[in-house]
Amino acid sequence: MILEVAILDVLAGQEAEFQRSFAQAQRIITSMPGYVRHRLCRCVERPSRFILLVDWRRIEDHREGFRRSAEYQEWKALLHHFYDPFPTVEHYEEVVLPQQ
Repeated sequence: MILEVAILDVLAGQEAEFQRSFAQAQRIITSMPGYVRHRLCRCVERPSRFILLVDWRRIEDHREGFRRSAEYQEWKALLHHFYDPFPTVEHYEEVVLPQQ
């Protein structure tokens, strides 16, 4: 399982509109092969900052499957104009530590 972490800095004053657009856009990501689940969280200290957490089965499901799909163009049209700067997106995999 791969965790996609995207830090989303939304233009001040457009947070409510962003959330409405995200509500519409999330149907796109949930329909993609390899998608498992997602969460959108809003920062308490910086209300214009959100974090998007998406679990994918494989990193390729996000990088090739989603990002190269026709549906991604609709995702971009719905959301990308809200960001300044453009989001930082990283991928993580779980680390299992030995029991002590």
